[in-house]
Amino acid sequence: MQVVSLSFFRFPRGVSRLWAFAMMGLARPAMRRTKGIGFWKLCGSGTGEGFTPLPETGVYAILATWPDLDCAQRQTRDAPVYRRYHGRATESWTLFLSPISARGAWSRQSPFEVGDTTPGPGPVAALTRATLRMSTLWRFWQRVPDISAAIGADPSVVFKVGIGEVPVLHQVTFSIWPDSASMARFARADGPHARAIRAVREGDWFREELYARFHILGASGHWPGGPSLTPAGPMQ
Repeated sequence: MQVVSLSFFRFPRGVSRLWAFAMMGLARPAMRRTKGIGFWKLCGSGTGEGFTPLPETGVYAILATWPDLDCAQRQTRDAPVYRRYHGRATESWTLFLSPISARGAWSRQSPFEVGDTTPGPGPVAALTRATLRMSTLWRFWQRVPDISAAIGADPSVVFKVGIGEVPVLHQVTFSIWPDSASMARFARADGPHARAIRAVREGDWFREELYARFHILGASGHWPGGPSLTPAGPMQ
C-alpha cells in the first residue's frame, strides 16, 4: 500500500532560513538518492495561513511517496536529507497518508496510487495542486482571500496550509477534516470556494491540476495549531 508523507519544518531566523531556502535546489540530489522514495516535491509556504502569494521564509515542506508505512516512517526520520532538515528546524511535523481518491496530474505524473476507497471513520485530508496560466494569475489571486476566509470560518476544518514549489505560479492547498462528511459539506456548499471552482472551469485557469483525498494513518512530531491525530478515531 502506497503511503504519502507530508513533512513540515519551521526554521529560526538567520542562517538556518538561508540554508532552508538554498536546499530547495541543493537537496534534490539527496532526495533522489533516498532509498524507497517515489514521487517527491520540495515546497515553500505562504504567509499567514499559507493561502497568499507572499512566501513565509521560515516554513518549508517535503511531500514524498513510499511503498509502505514502515519505510515512510523510517526514512522521514533517518534518511540523511531528512536528518539535516530535522537538525536545523526548531519544529517539525510529518503526516502519513493513504490515498483514497486522486485525479489529475502533478508535473505530468499521476503520483498517488489509490488503495482502499471505502469511507471510514476518523480524520481525512484534502490536497489540491495547480499550475496557473500566466494570463489568469490576477483573477486567481483576487479570489484567494475570500476562499481562505471561507475555509477559516468553517468550524469543521482542523488544519489548513498553503504550500508550493514556485511562489505565485504553483499552488498546493492542504486541509484536514474530522471526517469525510464534513469535508463533503464544505465542497458542496455555495460560497467563495464553489464560485471559484466554477470560474476555474469556465475560464480554463490552470495548465495542470490535481485533486486528492487521503485517510490519515498517523503523525510524528509537533506543530503549533496542528491537531492530535488518532488514525480511524476522533480528532483532539
